[in-house]
Amino acid sequence: MERNMTRIALFAALIAALGLIPSLTLAFGVPITAQSMGVMLAGAILGAKRGALAVLLFMALVALGLPLLAGGRGGLGAFVAPTSGFFLGWPVAAFVTGLIVERLRSGPLAVTVALASIIGGIVVMYAFGIVGMSMALDKTLAECTLLVTAFIPGDIIKAVLTGLITQALARSRPAALLSRS
Repeated sequence: MERNMTRIALFAALIAALGLIPSLTLAFGVPITAQSMGVMLAGAILGAKRGALAVLLFMALVALGLPLLAGGRGGLGAFVAPTSGFFLGWPVAAFVTGLIVERLRSGPLAVTVALASIIGGIVVMYAFGIVGMSMALDKTLAECTLLVTAFIPGDIIKAVLTGLITQALARSRPAALLSRS
């Protein structure tokens, strides 16, 4: 139990640390950040439930006002910004990523994790993000979908990196890959 709590807290800290990497904010208010890769890693390494809990812990800290989001943002305003849909989709993205890694055991681990990250960390997260952006910016779903296409190449790179990092971890410390235990 204590190890699980420690790992959940560690991945919440990892997501926060990835927000320190300088972000680039696009004209419509959505930053390009490495934090979404932390969400993918949480699901891929910790598994569905623990990965989602790590993201929920991170979100609770942001809600309390800690400036943990890219650009030093925090507080309840993060839940109503143009990026709020992406942010609210993070725990679901981590859960789906972890669930796929847990269930899909055939093929190379790096490929499985990259695929899981694309489905959970991109498709699921974008579904939440596009709806949230549409509501916040009063634009149609089609307009918002077009706006977020600029993020797809970078997010695919993050998914591939998540696969490679997870595979390297599984080789060096197999017991650390909780999604496969």
